[in-house]
Amino acid sequence: MSTLHSHAAPATDAVQLTMHGDVAVVRLCRPAKRNALSDGLILAIRDTFQNLPANARAAVIHGEGDHFCAGLDLSELQERDAGEGIFHSRMWHQALDCVEKGNVPVVAALHGAVVGGGLELASACHIRVADESTFFALPEGTRGIFVGGGGSVRVPKLIGAARMTDMMLTGRVYNAVDGERVGLSQYVVPAGTALDKALELATRIATNAPLTNFALMHALPRIAEQPGDHGFFTEALISSIAQAAPEAKARVRAFLEGKAAKVQKA
Repeated sequence: MSTLHSHAAPATDAVQLTMHGDVAVVRLCRPAKRNALSDGLILAIRDTFQNLPANARAAVIHGEGDHFCAGLDLSELQERDAGEGIFHSRMWHQALDCVEKGNVPVVAALHGAVVGGGLELASACHIRVADESTFFALPEGTRGIFVGGGGSVRVPKLIGAARMTDMMLTGRVYNAVDGERVGLSQYVVPAGTALDKALELATRIATNAPLTNFALMHALPRIAEQPGDHGFFTEALISSIAQAAPEAKARVRAFLEGKAAKVQKA
């Protein structure tokens, strides 16, 4: 059989899924490998996010052990010709698209290493919570390779192409505080509390109207890439669809009747 399309079978024991109320909690379970991304683990992530329980309204992904994910499992790095490399990279793209473009918003709980492919995985999530032990890096440039899991598309949208270029050219490592400052995460919390904060956020997200969550995941990124006039038109369409949903009407009615809380100063 040609190796062009052959990939490892999904490593189902490398990912564990549990439900926390309406939140699907996805745990990477390769702590001895610092949750390094093998093909089996990538396929297991794909299959998990393609088959979330029907009652899941949000998801959290986190890593077992001392690290979220230390990147590509280099023990699996094979010599591939250009065609094989393209198909391998596209397999990763398809898997991480299941995280970014699935049915529910995903919050990443980060700690320890968020390196290489680990940062590519984190950047496919919608919100990133980093605890103070977190560090971010893209060492591919110093190892003679290039990102292949979508990082060249997703990471510059977070921090800009210039900062990503710096990380890859120099091997620069960002700590948790500086990572939040430049946009690699949206929250920094004390060491050991990232999962708690991610669950808190995901539980809150799960109470939103599903259609609004879906629009934020799927319409907002596309609007951001459209020319202004196209974006305004798309916004008008999505806004009218979202507010026409029965749940949206009920929520607005509850607010007008004084049954919903008003926004308070933080």
